[in-house]
Amino acid sequence: MVDVLNIALNAAAISALYALVALGFTLIFGVGGVLNLAHGALITVGAFAAQQVFRVLGLPLPLAVLGGILAAGTVSGLLYLGVVRFIQDQTVKVILSTVIIGFLVRHAVRIVFGTGTLTLPQLFPGSAGILGESVQNNMVFVFCSSWVLILALFALVNYTTLGKAILATSMSDRGAALVGIDATRINTYTWLLAGMFAGFAGVLLTSFRSGGWRMGLDPMVLSFAIVVLGGLGSIRGSVLGAYIIGTIETVTVSVVDTRLTGVVPLLILIAVLVVRPQGLFGRAEA
Repeated sequence: MVDVLNIALNAAAISALYALVALGFTLIFGVGGVLNLAHGALITVGAFAAQQVFRVLGLPLPLAVLGGILAAGTVSGLLYLGVVRFIQDQTVKVILSTVIIGFLVRHAVRIVFGTGTLTLPQLFPGSAGILGESVQNNMVFVFCSSWVLILALFALVNYTTLGKAILATSMSDRGAALVGIDATRINTYTWLLAGMFAGFAGVLLTSFRSGGWRMGLDPMVLSFAIVVLGGLGSIRGSVLGAYIIGTIETVTVSVVDTRLTGVVPLLILIAVLVVRPQGLFGRAEA
């Protein structure tokens, strides 16, 4: 018999994590109009950095989480400042460069750390009862922490001076410059923030699911499917897209066949590109 409540709880947690993965990707596109195809590699960087801080340096798990977040954010910022800012108006060059850099980062991780399985302890061990269903505390933490960051991003963009500068830059670099906003600085902040989101997502992923040097590939494809469905550059679209894809995939895997993991996002991506390329909330020209 299908356990509807268990499926619903899993879908809620996984979809929140998917939203966290996709938000960094859509934030960069929304502000700079750049498709960062190295975003998945940042997830790998965050996970492996957290593991090294925890297992090699022997520091407490909260510091390992922070280390993973900062490492991914730093790599993302360096990627923008060292490469992308010089070619950000040349779409093909940006796509090729970020694909190549993502490839190099993943293989650098493989060379340095090997091809073994990566795991981290659960951030919150144990389980709790929700509506009569036993749910891992770690999954509850994944859901809650993801939504805290999602809401924090909404508040940052809509209610702060930095958020207004981000919105202005997303509309026009030249227009922002006319009112004294440094577009390079704002884009740098955006890339740092997106990298930190990816790093935290990598840590969360490895706290309940094993990973490895290629672990960023599937989330990268997933992110692309989510932001296309929601609309490139739309934050609310990314959150809604994450819940649509996360829920459909969870139901499909739980009810139909576990081998269909990863297939659903691709099918949805193809359907959206054919029927509504701009997605749910995106601009038609995107």
